[in-house]
Amino acid sequence: MNVPFFIANRIAFNKQRSFSRFIIRLAAAATALSVAAMIITMAFVNGFQQTVSKKVFSFWGHIRVQQYEPGKAIVAEETPLLENDTVVQTVQLAPGVKHMQAFATKSAVLEKNKEIEGILFKGVDSSYDFDNLKPFLRAGRWIHFNADSPYSREILVSEPVANELEIKLGDNINIHFISPEKGTTTTRKLTVCGIYKTGIEEFDKLFAIGDIKLLRKINNWHNGEIGGYEVFLDDYSKIDTVTATLQDALPMAWIARSIKQVYPYIFDWLNIQDVNRLVIFIVMAVVAVINLITCLLILVLERTRMVGVLKAIGAKDWAIQQIFLYHASIIASVGIAIGFLFGTGICLLQQKFGLLTLNESAYYVSVAPVEIIWWQVGLICAATLLVCMLALLIPTVLVKAVRPIKAIQFR
Repeated sequence: MNVPFFIANRIAFNKQRSFSRFIIRLAAAATALSVAAMIITMAFVNGFQQTVSKKVFSFWGHIRVQQYEPGKAIVAEETPLLENDTVVQTVQLAPGVKHMQAFATKSAVLEKNKEIEGILFKGVDSSYDFDNLKPFLRAGRWIHFNADSPYSREILVSEPVANELEIKLGDNINIHFISPEKGTTTTRKLTVCGIYKTGIEEFDKLFAIGDIKLLRKINNWHNGEIGGYEVFLDDYSKIDTVTATLQDALPMAWIARSIKQVYPYIFDWLNIQDVNRLVIFIVMAVVAVINLITCLLILVLERTRMVGVLKAIGAKDWAIQQIFLYHASIIASVGIAIGFLFGTGICLLQQKFGLLTLNESAYYVSVAPVEIIWWQVGLICAATLLVCMLALLIPTVLVKAVRPIKAIQFR
């Protein structure tokens, strides 16, 4: 029979009213609050990082392969390169690559009812996988590519641009392509076949999507010339490794850039969330530990006579320390269990009902996303219990200082 555990169990579930019962409940509540806060923080940070990252990847892929142009703005018009079988084969054979597709961009101005809006026209072809953008299609459909026509006369515009210019599905709009070198403007009339919204303002206010063959015609490019390739991976975590592999394998004129390098400010901002998460974890862990240490100190002082009696009948210091450690572990376990139920409950409610909303223009999402990773939740609970138990060894040292004769006389 485990005597220390038996005594601790009797003390813990003693229904007699005392000041220590209030302190025990307070310590358990503080532990529950700390665990719940850590679980909620982890789930919201995970959801936020994954959702925003997925939006960027869906629009631009994980890696961009194009001509090396030092000093040129990332979103500026690309220098054309001929589609290269060697490059295509190199990319497709790289481990982790799932899909690649050609693209090109060019500055343009949209005009509707004498209202204008500057954009970047993103040209794509029939190999473009619109399934990646499916969650962002607000109205209409994707572009239809006709091999028999010079180029598709359809265009997708973003919801903010559509609202700004009062554009509706099926409307005809003028798009003006400006050539700074020649000082000329080329105008084409296109039909709006779809309206999209990613929620990332940098994309929604800047890009319209159309046929790359239109850009070839406007730029006097040869058939097969493109601005670059978007590369999609089967696992985002491999992005840096695959980028380095491609960079070493590609011909001299080509360069591989991860999308994190193309839009560093978005991913730097996402990485800041890791710092915020760490700060919350440290604060919540300190709150839980301090409350449990305070609780255990009060328990030791309240049970001074019991300690004296146990020592008088020959109990060892470590055995008495174990009584209080078992007692504290029960308190911590109850708090962790309540915190687990409360924290995961809030996360599941947010997942199902989207109760917490955000300003999409500032946070890139309209509803706070939640991603529960259960092994992380288990690790939070286990680590909290372990840290608390290690910290609780400190106040139990007071047991060694208790003298049986004085303790028995203690009132």
